[in-house]
Amino acid sequence: MTKHVRITLRRSLSGSTDPQRGGVATLGLRRIGQSTVRATGPQLDGLLRQVGHLVSVEPATAPDNEKGRA
Repeated sequence: MTKHVRITLRRSLSGSTDPQRGGVATLGLRRIGQSTVRATGPQLDGLLRQVGHLVSVEPATAPDNEKGRA
């Protein structure tokens, strides 16, 4: 079973670098307070290291579209 995390944008992108802005956009986050649920993996770990100071990460259950899959 794949582990999932809820990622929430907590800080403004003002003053951040272009790679950090791109990383937040890759996560699908646009506004402060917006959240998304993603499956963990090496790519996500690297991305969260890059933008970890802008987001908060907490454990989550699988999103509705992945529940019940074999």
